Amino acid sequence: MTGRWNTLQLNRDARLRRAQQSLGTQLVGKILSSERIVDLLHAVIESGDRVCLEGNNQKQADFLSSALTGLDAGRVHDLHILQSVLALPEHLDIFEKGIASKLDFSFSGPQAGRLAKLASSGKLNIGAIHTYLELYARYFIDLTPRVALVAAQAADRFGNLYTGANTEDTPTIVEATAFKAGVVIAQVNEIVDTLPRIDIPAGWVDFVVEPPTPHYIEPLFTRDPALISEIQVLMAMMAIKGIYAEYQVERLNHGIGFDTAAIELLLPTYAASLGLKGKIARYWALNPHPALIPAIEAGFVESVYSFGSELGMEDYIRARPDVFFVGADGSMRSNRALCQAAGHYACDMFIGSTLQIDLQGNSSTATLGRISGFGGAPNMGADARGRRHASPAWLKAGQQARAGKNQIPRGQKLVVQIVETFREHMHPAFVETLDAWQLAEQANMAIPPVMIYGDDVTHILTEEGIANLLLCRGEEEREQAIRGVAGYTPVGLARDQRMVDNLRDRGVIQRAEDLGIDKRLATRDLLAAKSMKDLVRASGGLYQPPKRFRNW
Repeated sequence: MTGRWNTLQLNRDARLRRAQQSLGTQLVGKILSSERIVDLLHAVIESGDRVCLEGNNQKQADFLSSALTGLDAGRVHDLHILQSVLALPEHLDIFEKGIASKLDFSFSGPQAGRLAKLASSGKLNIGAIHTYLELYARYFIDLTPRVALVAAQAADRFGNLYTGANTEDTPTIVEATAFKAGVVIAQVNEIVDTLPRIDIPAGWVDFVVEPPTPHYIEPLFTRDPALISEIQVLMAMMAIKGIYAEYQVERLNHGIGFDTAAIELLLPTYAASLGLKGKIARYWALNPHPALIPAIEAGFVESVYSFGSELGMEDYIRARPDVFFVGADGSMRSNRALCQAAGHYACDMFIGSTLQIDLQGNSSTATLGRISGFGGAPNMGADARGRRHASPAWLKAGQQARAGKNQIPRGQKLVVQIVETFREHMHPAFVETLDAWQLAEQANMAIPPVMIYGDDVTHILTEEGIANLLLCRGEEEREQAIRGVAGYTPVGLARDQRMVDNLRDRGVIQRAEDLGIDKRLATRDLLAAKSMKDLVRASGGLYQPPKRFRNW
């Protein structure tokens, strides 16, 4: 029975021996010449392996992704890919080439359409669409990687890694793999004698390769203020006065988009005019959004912990260590798993957007022909039932939700969906039935891919006003509250006007005028920055936007 309890370790030893035999002198310690990367992957990856690939929101192990597509499908096939974000074409090429067959993921972004086609054609089997924390958790339970392909900023000669500002998923992936006898391969932008700091110790890393070009980083959260509309300014005003001020929200997370960027840019102007500085939006779980710079400079923002970094923000972050989590080397430390946990448990509010909302308040970004996934929204936008510490915002939402009910008192997280009633190409955001139901049938999913469940949603905010679902007495009122802010969509036009008027009288629905907001003041003049150049000025020249955002 020798080896009964260490079969994984013995298998790992065999993989490392194959690598050494195949690469010979081109492997110096843990450092490998980039020309031999495909040979290394052939040596250490076995058919049927679970392979975890970065694959993040921003940082991509693009060299390793490309190398994976170069494998011989006759030698290595049926890989089970674990990947939080599918962002590059190579991430799906491995399925078309027959190298991989199964995928567990969280978000697919620009690859959503192609992913749907591969799934429907049978070339790709989706295990599940996860939220980030859910996927990371399974790395330590039943989806532990045998091989991890990660990216870092730098390595030293021993294989210690420096991840810099964009750590993202790396520590989670590496720990799950290294401590279950897996193989860890890291691509790094440079190999140096001395690292600014050690983020991942060499003992957790097996191979290091320096590609010809640095790894790709997507400036995912950057939004140009020039593209913010006056409707979005109005919605931001309603959010600040009707929700942020009403609940005194101090700890929060913003989703991606122009709607929330507008709110960030109204903090130093409109929110300040309401006397809200020091009372709202003080503590954030958020990437270092450039749109947040004016609010930071105005003293609204006290602390920001980040899922990842944002290109061009490096010098600004280094100059504001009281606000960001910055190491002694001057660079920020991000960690997606810990920030997801912070957003789930430590924040009082999530406000984000979606593509479709139904009459129960369920929402999804998965629409016909696109399997986009959800990223972290289901964690950010879910009431944390395990939470036990109290705050004014949490308690007030809980009191409203339980008014007139004989239940033990508890709080509730504010979960706000902010959407315009019509999306691009005049597609209505409000629908009788989510496309997710048809998608589930097409892709043979056990449940429809709902992003945020309606029973977690507390408010829906459109240009028509705010629907406070906490105050609804039953499902019929809830449906009419949603119809009441759905505007001229078919869902909105089917409202019961008398019932909607009654809901408005009770404050369940609030229009801009009910909040004392003069719509004539909802102009771009309220924005603390109206262009990317304004953000650079606000930062004192520290913010350096990526080239695609420069028009000067």
